[in-house]
Amino acid sequence: MATDGLVYVIDDDEGARHSLEFLIDCAGFKVRTYPSADVFLQAGPPLDHACVVTDVRMPGMSGVELVAALKRRGAAVPVIMITGHADVPLAIQAMKAGVADFIEKPFNDDAILDAIRSAFAQQEGRDEVSAERDQIVERMALLSPREREVVEGLVAGHANKVIAFDLDISARTVEVYRANAMMKMQARSLSELVRMVTIARLS
Repeated sequence: MATDGLVYVIDDDEGARHSLEFLIDCAGFKVRTYPSADVFLQAGPPLDHACVVTDVRMPGMSGVELVAALKRRGAAVPVIMITGHADVPLAIQAMKAGVADFIEKPFNDDAILDAIRSAFAQQEGRDEVSAERDQIVERMALLSPREREVVEGLVAGHANKVIAFDLDISARTVEVYRANAMMKMQARSLSELVRMVTIARLS
C-alpha cells in the first residue's frame, strides 16, 4: 500500500542505490535516488513529509556533512545513515549530528524499512506538535495585555488574591480576566491552560 512518505536514497554505489530503491518502492513508499550528497543538495528537492537514507562515506560530501548542511538550511528532515564500516566513533559523530538512525551494512530488509517507518512516525508527531503550538500562539495573540499578565500569574501557580495584589486590581477583576483568557484560549481547565502556555513557550 502506498504511503504519503517520500524517501530520498543517496549512495554513490549504483548497485546499492538501485537495490534500496527497489526495496523501498515495493514497501509502498515513493522513492528518488541521488548518486551523491552534492547532487541531492543542488537538486533541492522538497523535504516536507520526506526521509533521507544516505551512505556515510561517499566521494565529496559525506553523510555526516550532509546532515550538517541540511541543518544549516533549517531542514528538519529525518536522516537514516548506512555504512559498511564498523566505525564506532563515526556512528557517535553521526548520532550527535542528529541522524534519526544508524544502520551498519549488511542489514536485512526489515531493518531499513523499520527505520524508515519509525522516522516518518516521529516526523508526524513533530508536525502535530508544531501545528498545535502555532494554534496556541494564535490564541495567545488574542489576549489583552492585562489578560496575559493574569495568565502568567496563573501559570506561575499564584492564587487569584496574589495576582490581584501584584497587579493592584481586585480579586473579582482577576476572575473576570481569567474567565476571558480561558475562553479565548479555549482551555477547559487551569491545567489545560498551563499546558498550552508551556507549549507556546517552546516556540
